[in-house]
Amino acid sequence: MTGWRRSSTPRPYRTATVLAACMAAVGVTLGGCGMLPGDSGGSRGPITVMTFAPDETRATNMPGMPAMAQAYAKYVNEKGGIDGHELRVLTCNERNTTAGAAACARRAVKEEVAAVVGSYSQNGRAFMAPLEAAGIPYIGGYGVSEEEFTSYLSYPVNGGQAALLAGNGRQLAAGCRKVSLVRPDTVAGDDLPVLLNTGLLSGKGRPSTDVKAAEDASEYLKEAEEARDEAGSEKGCVTAVLGERTANFFDSFRRLPEDESDVRISSVLSSVGQPLIDRTGGAGGPFEGAYMTGWYPDAGDARWGTMREVIRNHAFGDNRIDPADAGVQTTWIAYTVLTKVIEALDRDSVTPGAIAHALDTGVRVDTGGLTPALRWRFEDLLGVPGFPRVVNPKVTFQVVRDGRLVAERPGFVDVARTMSDAPLA
Repeated sequence: MTGWRRSSTPRPYRTATVLAACMAAVGVTLGGCGMLPGDSGGSRGPITVMTFAPDETRATNMPGMPAMAQAYAKYVNEKGGIDGHELRVLTCNERNTTAGAAACARRAVKEEVAAVVGSYSQNGRAFMAPLEAAGIPYIGGYGVSEEEFTSYLSYPVNGGQAALLAGNGRQLAAGCRKVSLVRPDTVAGDDLPVLLNTGLLSGKGRPSTDVKAAEDASEYLKEAEEARDEAGSEKGCVTAVLGERTANFFDSFRRLPEDESDVRISSVLSSVGQPLIDRTGGAGGPFEGAYMTGWYPDAGDARWGTMREVIRNHAFGDNRIDPADAGVQTTWIAYTVLTKVIEALDRDSVTPGAIAHALDTGVRVDTGGLTPALRWRFEDLLGVPGFPRVVNPKVTFQVVRDGRLVAERPGFVDVARTMSDAPLA
């Protein structure tokens, strides 16, 4: 997919022009010219960006993402900004609705933001069209909408739900004889069993049983019973991917009458995380021994050290931010990308077109091992059918031991081939 962008070519003679004007001025020495680009005595304009996510809704809520964005702004501004630019972060409640997503995008356009960064929305069509019309790049979305992986102005930092489901299938194939998948009864949910089954088959496993469920139900006893029965009593596994309602499902699963089955449970780290494991009893709760597939290293990994320090120093007491939350982690990585791009541009004024051009032409972002190195040139795009903008198809396999999510195996697992093989419509 291609699209028009405003030119972001810097003016080549700006430095020489400023220098000549300074030297020609009566009584002004070269030492008095403090506005040269890159000069620490100069003044660079602020950069305004937006982070949006749903909050206080009946479905998935991600308040930690805008809160992490605000903490990141405090962190960089305390150090003098990003390459001399003050970072200003606008936040918006997307409300899990198409109207809310569109409203956030229109506000981003009205406020002339340089980028939308580290955000969450399932309503990709509603927010992406206004951003594309204004030429505003979308950096590091959470990975739950199709447009994040198809729009020419989207720069994803992970492989989204597709990578998680493909990876979850690979992970479960090794230890599960039969698998039941509980997923939303939605159009987006229809792709999940296809991806999971492709992962299972790549690991020599059987196709899963597809158990559809309401996206916003308060209890799932019927679906829990069906999933357990279909998984069977011998090395059976039940994996659920229902966003924030995954907790409701496993609560229902735990309340089923006991039988002779010994079913192991599983999910992905966009639906179950350490905070939920802690709330449900930790080592004594239902998730002990559960398999989990994530995008990033486990939350206890030393590579998250800087993020944790920023949260301690700049968001102390803000209970919206949990460093083990995948949304918070995604926002941190997205702002790491933004910082690297602004530093690479080294310009007094940073426009949306300049950011998009830098990303398209090869700015390479090292995230400190939290992801593989990220780059969005044409040759870096995997071109996976349905997900052409994916540049990071790697996931991690984790497991709950003694109430903590830890790595089941070291390093990343590449699921690009699995995603490519999925027969998506």
